[in-house]
Amino acid sequence: MVCGIVVFCALLPLRAGAQTATNLTALQGLAPVSALSRTAEGRAALTANLQVTGDIQSGALKQPLLLPYAEQRQLALRDCFITDGNATELADGLGSKLAGIYQAKAHYADFKTFTNVAQSVADLIGYTNNVTKSDSNSGKYFFGNGTTNGKVAVSEAAAAIFTARDGTADVFGKAYERPAGSQGADASGNSRPFQTLPHLFAYRGADYFGRPSHSLDWLRGPNQDLTNSPSYPSGHTTYGYTESLILAILVPERYQQMIARAAEYGNNRIVVGAHYAMDVLGGRAVALHAVAHLLANDPTYVGQIRKNPAVINEMSQATNDAVAVTDYRAALDAARADLTAFLRDGCGGTIAACAASDEGRFRDAAANEALVNATQTYGLPVVHARTAHAVEDVGRLAPEAGYLLTAAFPALSLEEANAILTETQGPGGGFLNDGSGFGVYSRLNLYAAAGKAAALAAGKQTRRQSAR
Repeated sequence: MVCGIVVFCALLPLRAGAQTATNLTALQGLAPVSALSRTAEGRAALTANLQVTGDIQSGALKQPLLLPYAEQRQLALRDCFITDGNATELADGLGSKLAGIYQAKAHYADFKTFTNVAQSVADLIGYTNNVTKSDSNSGKYFFGNGTTNGKVAVSEAAAAIFTARDGTADVFGKAYERPAGSQGADASGNSRPFQTLPHLFAYRGADYFGRPSHSLDWLRGPNQDLTNSPSYPSGHTTYGYTESLILAILVPERYQQMIARAAEYGNNRIVVGAHYAMDVLGGRAVALHAVAHLLANDPTYVGQIRKNPAVINEMSQATNDAVAVTDYRAALDAARADLTAFLRDGCGGTIAACAASDEGRFRDAAANEALVNATQTYGLPVVHARTAHAVEDVGRLAPEAGYLLTAAFPALSLEEANAILTETQGPGGGFLNDGSGFGVYSRLNLYAAAGKAAALAAGKQTRRQSAR
């Protein structure tokens, strides 16, 4: 048993319920979407959201992808299956050498049966996913029709989030002429792109298990039925960034590549027709925000039993039925020690040397950077003019964000990390970037930040060695 972690293995029911304190924080941060139809800038962003989504899905928009588009579609089909028990589908971001070692041990035999590299890693993944998934899933029906599960009204505290912004539910359904319950629409609002796009490219290929599959199998069933699963935010993207961040922090030599893998994973939800660009941006912000608070050992996020969140028609497998973490950093340290030992044994050398050995699609740093930059905002127009040309002080707005870097590069102080995040932040003024602490997470560029953090940490190490 890992110090700081308690695992409860009794089967717990999966059900939606009242929003937790962390859910309410996430809903508040995601809420700017509910007021988009109120302004000309917001309506322009909604129009662009559908256009960009359709152009990516059809292949008309030539993104700087890491694979030819036909191959990217095939990867998007495999990525429909969430390996949230062990992060194995995302682990190719570790590079061909390390990924081979990791995936040989951590894999899925079927939809529910999987293995892990170590119990400490499994527990860290289980708790982190339960936290971020809960925050993300709480938004599905909330922004769809103002309920917790499609039928039960949200709490007064949650309802006040709409009232404060003069916001409304079902923004996408109303904007794209598929209001909740209408023919072909999601019964609970916020119909997905495969329900709203005038043209959908559907295709065949192999699924995660190598079996013949079809993109529609993961949209309309039988593998996954999203016809009545509200679109915003993207749960897959939340998962993709959550587990990519875990692996990035545990194996900092591959931090940037893991961020590129997260960006690719989220983008693949658009490729397959399951999500809009705004869904992906929302899912990313939820993951970064929650993981940062976990790394800060925020008592709201740790020291509690986390049940598996309600599954809103999203494919989901949980590592444990319930996991309690009393000290997230202790859990992280335990997982790092076990994963480092495991990878080192498999490498037969240093992890740094194995990390540098990469013959896969993440071997080109310039290509990785281009992909991340293209997915930072998807080119959506400015909604919040006040932040559009402002440099936001991350240390002031979201001081815990720096832990996303210091957890991987401990030579940095929190102040140095937040200064790097401020220096490297992406374009402002997006639909979530309303000047709030949550909003600043929507413009963090962890790829660029990790590059500067690694360089600063290496410089400090060199100076210490020279001083000896």
